[in-house]
Amino acid sequence: MIAKKHLQKTLSKEISFEGIGLHTGLKTKIKLLPADEDTGIIFRRIDLKPNVEIPALASYVVNTDRGTTLGKENAFIKTTEHILASITGCGINNCIIEVHGEEIPIMDGSSKKFVDAINKVGLKEQKIFQDVFVIEKNITIRDDESGSEIIFVPNQKLSITTLIDYETKALGSQNVILKDFEDFSSEIASSRTFSLLSELETLLNQNLIQGGNLDNSVVYVDKLIDNTSIDKLKNLFNQEKLIINENGIVNNVVLNNSNEAARHKLLDFIGDISLIGMPIQGKIIANKPGHKINVNFAKEILGLIKERKKSNYPSIDLTKPPIMDINQIMAMLPHRPPFLLVDKILELSEKHVVGLKNVTMNESFFQGHFPGAPVMPGVLQIESMAQAGGVLVLSTVPDPENYLTFFMKIDNVKFKRPVYPGDTLIFKLELLTPIRRGICNMKGYGFVNGQIVSEGELMAQISKRK
Repeated sequence: MIAKKHLQKTLSKEISFEGIGLHTGLKTKIKLLPADEDTGIIFRRIDLKPNVEIPALASYVVNTDRGTTLGKENAFIKTTEHILASITGCGINNCIIEVHGEEIPIMDGSSKKFVDAINKVGLKEQKIFQDVFVIEKNITIRDDESGSEIIFVPNQKLSITTLIDYETKALGSQNVILKDFEDFSSEIASSRTFSLLSELETLLNQNLIQGGNLDNSVVYVDKLIDNTSIDKLKNLFNQEKLIINENGIVNNVVLNNSNEAARHKLLDFIGDISLIGMPIQGKIIANKPGHKINVNFAKEILGLIKERKKSNYPSIDLTKPPIMDINQIMAMLPHRPPFLLVDKILELSEKHVVGLKNVTMNESFFQGHFPGAPVMPGVLQIESMAQAGGVLVLSTVPDPENYLTFFMKIDNVKFKRPVYPGDTLIFKLELLTPIRRGICNMKGYGFVNGQIVSEGELMAQISKRK
């Protein structure tokens, strides 16, 4: 189900950062800019002429080796996960990230500096509701090569658990749970990137971590290395002396939390799944997460979202009692037979309504539309849809019986397939903007057997009876 939970948010003003890239070691600058509603998160390479924009979506990921790289038209943005985690963890839905260079600065190896700056300038609430992907059945993604697994199950809100086990005494088995995204800034943002000592020589040989140092990463000793490798690391970290104790941490760096590694894996996971392109709702258990499986998970959910958006069919149970029956609807709406065209209200919230119309041969319009080939007129489908929307807008006043609802505008109406006697019409309407001064702007869909038969954008206003 695609639900609408809250108004979209963007930055209240722009923020700038500069530093070095973890893997390239090159100086780079980025700027976070406020963005309009429904923009999403977009990277913009401003050092290229012309500028290249890369949407922060899993379909643009080109590499997941030691970081998540996005690419388009031979333009790349490397190590995107920390800034994306910061933006997502702070509740930002729309943002332009201008990048001068090909890698996001590593800062202190965590999201803390990004998050602190975002919290300092604050967010601006926008006028359109944010879509949220709500999981309805269990999903499991596995990577047999790494032994990683991500399980996504229904839940009333988003919670994420990460578990890691590198089979070393220095790290041990760790886990962490983020139960509420409001805790991201205080519980997760300061967790720094980390590596095993045994990995560093390989990474150096691959010409990676050129910007790595003991100020922006934690290095766990999983095995002792020879003096030649130690000299290389001294050079890399610009350190005269390295303290390397077996099953310890290089130079005895103090951890922010005993399970800082698991927390950083959760930070990376949040950054990677932001590439879904919208918030998600459910309980996630990520066992040994990494950029590859994180992005595969994001792609899987992105595919489900595209499928659901194609149909937009509401998740309903027709065996349950309706929210409103015909008598309750008549107590709210002024319409009466034969022009009362909604029979039940199945769902009703501040932002959406789902209604039902049983189409029978007894409808008066079938006598003339058309004799011998009865088809429900498209304009009456829209009227029926609008009456369901009228329940939504009239539910916002304490005395709906004293109001009438009038059409102001109908846009982008499409009729996909005919509606015949015996069909059950399901209508779903969602607010495009909050109801203000009695004006309601909605997007509506009509379904028969799960397929769209009609859709359109409706604007109406309620007015007191004279």
